[in-house]
Amino acid sequence: MLMQLKELTPEGLKTGHGLAGGDAPTRADWTIDQGWHNYTAAEHAVWKTLFERQSKLLPGRACDEFVAGMRDLPIGPEQIPDFEQLSEVLMQRTGWQVVAVPGLVPDEVFFEHLANRRFPAGHFIRKPSELDYLEEPDVFHDVFGHVPMLMNPAIADYIQAYGVGGLRARKLGVLDKLARVYWYTVEFGLVKQADGLRIYGAGIASSYTETVFSLDDPSPNRIGFDLERVMRTNYRIDDFQESYFVIDNLDKLLDLAHIDFAPLYERIAGQPEYQPGTVLPSDTLLTRGTGSYHDAKRAATRPVTSLN
Repeated sequence: MLMQLKELTPEGLKTGHGLAGGDAPTRADWTIDQGWHNYTAAEHAVWKTLFERQSKLLPGRACDEFVAGMRDLPIGPEQIPDFEQLSEVLMQRTGWQVVAVPGLVPDEVFFEHLANRRFPAGHFIRKPSELDYLEEPDVFHDVFGHVPMLMNPAIADYIQAYGVGGLRARKLGVLDKLARVYWYTVEFGLVKQADGLRIYGAGIASSYTETVFSLDDPSPNRIGFDLERVMRTNYRIDDFQESYFVIDNLDKLLDLAHIDFAPLYERIAGQPEYQPGTVLPSDTLLTRGTGSYHDAKRAATRPVTSLN
């Protein structure tokens, strides 16, 4: 799935400048009723198509924690999950709940939800013609991709800490730096397991095409996670990532949850930023990518020079 968001802000995948339809929210926190009984048979069928093909692809690719979370949640192929049922299980395990939102929400609303262990999930589902491309995160991305990992205590604490940190970073004017950490972990992170690299990022786990690209394709770099390096690295919103950052285990994210980011913001202020495909001499390189995929895309868009 290639996810390109309208009016994307530096905060990354979940934030935006208003409702998809342009309507004003009726609640201050932008939540709405999921309206589960209003889903049509066709919408449930789209969920089933996405669920079944991704479930066949992820064994041996998704991390053990994702598999366990999916197993223990009321999520199946036959119907779009009920957020209340999900929240009942999540609340008992990690104190989280899933709340429905109509689309992209303002930055402060998003971070406030996360800081209070509420995960805002889009209540709509993509059209059958958009199985591999959509402009906003829908219920499949948000629920299938994110919610199983919220069953893991390390991820649960980390995402709450990101919400708290996002509120602070917004006041400091450094949200773009913090957003890169979220992007390269929660959305597009890889983790080491004894049996190889595995997916824990929701943007990969919910994507049929990027699931394969991130692990199997020779094109992208796979680099050991370094916090300051990630905070200075731009990311792609319109295509597969050129680099993926790999953590040793999910407990490493707990270390990030307890870091005081203020000195980091000061230290990297004014420092050069890195392009998504850049490899540094200081990188711990697991795989140096060929860059062939993105090189071919760039070559295809270059203007043809006339020989006349």
